[in-house]
Amino acid sequence: MPDAVPDAPLAPLTTLGLGGPARQLLEVTDEAELVAVIRDADAAGEPVLLLGGGSNVVIADAGFDGTVVRIATRGVDTRREGDRVLLDVAAGEPWDALVAHAVGERLAGIECLAGIPGLAGATPIQNVGAYGQEVAQTITSVRVLDREDGEVGDLPAAACGFRYRHSAFKGHDRYVVLGVTYALVPDAALAQPIAYAELARTLGVQAGERAPLAETREAVLGLRRGKGMVLDPADPDTRSAGSFFTNPILDADAFAALTARVHERLGAEVRPPGFPEADGRTKTSAAWLIDRAGFGPGTRRGQVAQSGKHALALVNLGGAQTADLVGFAREIADGVQEAFGVALVPEPVFVGHRWDSA
Repeated sequence: MPDAVPDAPLAPLTTLGLGGPARQLLEVTDEAELVAVIRDADAAGEPVLLLGGGSNVVIADAGFDGTVVRIATRGVDTRREGDRVLLDVAAGEPWDALVAHAVGERLAGIECLAGIPGLAGATPIQNVGAYGQEVAQTITSVRVLDREDGEVGDLPAAACGFRYRHSAFKGHDRYVVLGVTYALVPDAALAQPIAYAELARTLGVQAGERAPLAETREAVLGLRRGKGMVLDPADPDTRSAGSFFTNPILDADAFAALTARVHERLGAEVRPPGFPEADGRTKTSAAWLIDRAGFGPGTRRGQVAQSGKHALALVNLGGAQTADLVGFAREIADGVQEAFGVALVPEPVFVGHRWDSA
């Protein structure tokens, strides 16, 4: 078993650089060891927090009164199955390195997810997505420890409950993700059809067309850097948890009400962005709403601010507290609610505190 580090600082293990200490911290590099650690903690009634890359978590200033298990398992196994290649990936594999590996091996399907920080094991939990792709399009199964019965098994994609930025793994701690299997298109000179308009413009193609695989990855990285969404110690705008709010998805009545509020506030010629969903609802842009509610990029409150490059990212300027960041996020959400009648939902996981009681 790994040695436990008592009273371990957690802020340095997160991209926000915020949060208090853990009662103890364990770093686990082996899957069997990880399973044993969780089983032992559960048998003892010990609170457990699983921590990967720390890029999608907001830890309370009080920290975590329990054991934090930092997942550092590694391994990528490749196998051919018919007209696809399956990658069996350990939960602790760095995600962006996996995307680079796939593109280097001419495997298509995750190239638009380049530059996203964190580990592979976190991708099914959030159903990570960007620039027209999401991991649900490629995941065939997720290897998990079921903490209810202590058994290890594989959940097929159909059992994972994938939807926009959500899955059966999010919001509770029944499952520990041990590994993920992705099905990719082999021998690919071209990326999958480009579904995101901004990326299509950057690549000089029409939406739905294809572009060279490696060129697509580089274009995504360029777009993300321009928004402060690629981790860079030299860029203070990357000291964030990425997009802090998800894009609202509204039914017909709610989108009509939003449009009416926009007309009233901004003029009859202005319409909110609307992107049709398969279920008949409409996705709109959280960043657009935030900006037009009076919170533009660079807006600052003490030692926290919106990124100067992207209204959706909240950054720690140094010396901030988690309470400062959450308070500013609440101010933004309240401003959008008042201006447009739309409730914003945070994307990161809150540890030691709750958004609805912040």
